[in-house]
Amino acid sequence: MAKDKSPKRGRPPRDLAGDVQARILDAAQQLFLEKGFRSASIDDISELAPASKPTIYAHFPGKEALFVAVVARTINGLADFEGFTPAGRTIQEKLANLGIEIVERFVEDTLDLTRATIAEARRFPELSRNVHDAARDRAAGAVSQLLNEATQKVARSAKGPFSAKRSVATAQMFMDLILLPMLMRSLMGEELKDLKKELPTFLHERVNFFLAACEADWRP
Repeated sequence: MAKDKSPKRGRPPRDLAGDVQARILDAAQQLFLEKGFRSASIDDISELAPASKPTIYAHFPGKEALFVAVVARTINGLADFEGFTPAGRTIQEKLANLGIEIVERFVEDTLDLTRATIAEARRFPELSRNVHDAARDRAAGAVSQLLNEATQKVARSAKGPFSAKRSVATAQMFMDLILLPMLMRSLMGEELKDLKKELPTFLHERVNFFLAACEADWRP
């Protein structure tokens, strides 16, 4: 009788060898999206990864830490704008194109994770708050750099919206203005392909409003 050559759980063969932490996060993300945070278990993640439970706990102290790490990995990927330069001759055009890039990235790639986070908000408010804060801070830091590059010809006062001390807060306001409405509509069931049709007009209006507010703020 032939011996069973199926791999033992937690001990992947050479063709499954690699970044153990990445395998754990891949499995956790899949299960969190399929089952939700509460229903997905460490046993399930261990079997899907595959990785032993001691190995999982060696990398992550618990399921909450796993969920935070899954979201952080997604946001880190989305907030990697290396090589991206907003096209356009004017500040308005550059910011509008930056807005299109942000909305399409975040709505397309974080919608399911956002739903999973919202679903657990009442039972695990601290988890949801930590995830939201981490995602917002990481994304705003990356967007602030792009805003600074797109508005580099704008005079900067020490206390203006694009000053070093306020640039991240300004980036957060920019994202709240352009991303949150589209993300909310997506959560309510509107398709991204339909939202894309509205993006040029929507962003033209929002960018003009944003710049008008900034100009009023940076005037002496």
